[in-house]
Formats: sequence, structure tokens, C-alpha cells
Amino acid sequence: MDNILIRGNKACQKLIMQYHGQILHAEEELDNGLKIKLKILFDQPTITFDFHGTCLPDSGNLNANDSIVHSAIMYVLRILIDEEIPLNDGIMKNVKIKIPNCFLHPKFEDDPALCPAVVGGNTETSQRLVDCLLKPFGIVACSQGTMNNFLFGNDQFGYYETICGGTGAGVSFHGQHAVHQHMTNTKITDPEIMEQRYPVRLLEFSIREKSGGQGKYCGGNGVRRRIEFLEDLKLTILSQHRTIAPYALNGGHSGKTGHQFITNQNGQKIPLHGSEQINVRKGDILCIETPGGGGYGISET
Repeated sequence: MDNILIRGNKACQKLIMQYHGQILHAEEELDNGLKIKLKILFDQPTITFDFHGTCLPDSGNLNANDSIVHSAIMYVLRILIDEEIPLNDGIMKNVKIKIPNCFLHPKFEDDPALCPAVVGGNTETSQRLVDCLLKPFGIVACSQGTMNNFLFGNDQFGYYETICGGTGAGVSFHGQHAVHQHMTNTKITDPEIMEQRYPVRLLEFSIREKSGGQGKYCGGNGVRRRIEFLEDLKLTILSQHRTIAPYALNGGHSGKTGHQFITNQNGQKIPLHGSEQINVRKGDILCIETPGGGGYGISET
């Protein structure tokens, strides 16, 4: 185990040497206006991630915590390390993290009732944090950057799924269509099981064509998912990149934002916010379109 940790540390040291003396900056804005500000300083033998300037704690549930920030940084460093090593904490030995009081690092009181909510911080802010951490390195455009959390149920049951989308294009590759990326390492429920166990009918699950950003290398496409409800239920959506588009790099075009709406029995379309909870009626149909990834480079055509 000691050797694995030493190997991880040495691999990270090689990465730091590649950027020695550089200072990188990045900023990302969540759909509700919360901003992540980041400065990365490479000063052999350390790398410092400084989040001063990030917005104060959120009144909603998009607060993160030290563990989420630590995990996102470790994940991004592993992506940047061009060497086949086991993921291990040796990567973080010479990493310094500076976080003021903000929605990435709020104060947690002894009384749980006074603590900030973090459920969206784990599923959504973590994704947008990875967006921000990768951005200044310029190697890959933004992926869909959300888990597209979708829940429905009543007093007898609850169902929860996350939905795939497009990944960002990079310096020599196109983005992938309809996949999970970053922390959304889950598989979706099979249609047969979903329809057998829950009062819903899956009407469509398809690639959302042309939702990935164009460029020399195109971003991956998101998906379209349409579900009809066979009972009156409560529905919840928690998502990102509904107003802020997934960024492109080097002259490419941004991926399309996601959106969702209900079509009721009268044929009326009712748009839903990226984070919303509503009651749906029997016969209502939900359509969710997930974001595409950003494009990379200027298209030659």
C-alpha cells in the first residue's frame, strides 16, 4: 500500500512539473447564479486550489462540503495524470486546498436543523465543480454537467433515476452520446422492469440529435426521455445546465441546454424549471431533454 501511495504521489509530481510556475484561473456559474471562482497555483512540489471569491452558502440545497471538493479535485487530477496508476490518496499528498466560507465549504452546526442542505451539492454542484476544475486546462469541453435527477412517487413508493447526456469534445476526439460521465456512474432501470413495478409507461428514450456543440470535434448528444404517468403522483426534478450552456473550447460551439415540460391531457405544454416539484395527474406526459456536450475547435466545413 505504501508503494501505491508513493507511485500516486510521484505521478502527481510529474503533472505539477509540467505546469510549474503557472497560475490558472476559471469561473463557472450555476443556473441559480451561484459562482465558483478558482485559482490554481503550481509551485513545485505543491499544487494549490484556491476558491476565494466563490459565492456564500446557498439557501437551497446546492451546498457542497470538504469531502465533495476533495473528491472532485482528486478525480480531475487523475484525469490529467497521463499514467496508468490505481486511484489513491497519494495523488493528494502535495495538494493544498483553500476554501473560504462559501457554498462549497459552509459551516455545519452541531444542531442538524441549522445545517445547510447538501443533497444537490453532492449530485449537481459536484458536477459543476468538475466543469470548473477542467476548464482552465483546455483539454476537453464541458460535458452535460448534471445528473438530471428525476423522482416520482406517492405515500406508498418512491422512484429515483439519473439520466445520461452528452460529453464534451476534446483536442483530438468527439464527445460521446447518451452516456453518464464524471460522478454519474449509474445505470438506468430497464423499461420492462420500470413499467412492471411502477405506474408509468416509457414512451420514448432516444438520442437528442444536434444537441452537442459543433466544432472541429463535436460534443456528444444528450437524450430525450418521455414518460406517461398512469396514476396521480408527485414529481421532482433537480438538474443543472438548463440556463447556462455547457461551454465549448477553442472556437467550438456550446452544447444545448437541457429542458423539461409536462404535456397534460388537454395537449397543453407546461414548462418546468430545472429544479422543481409538482403534482402530476394520470395521463400527464413528462418530456426531459438532457444537455449536450460542448464542441472543441473551429469546424473546417
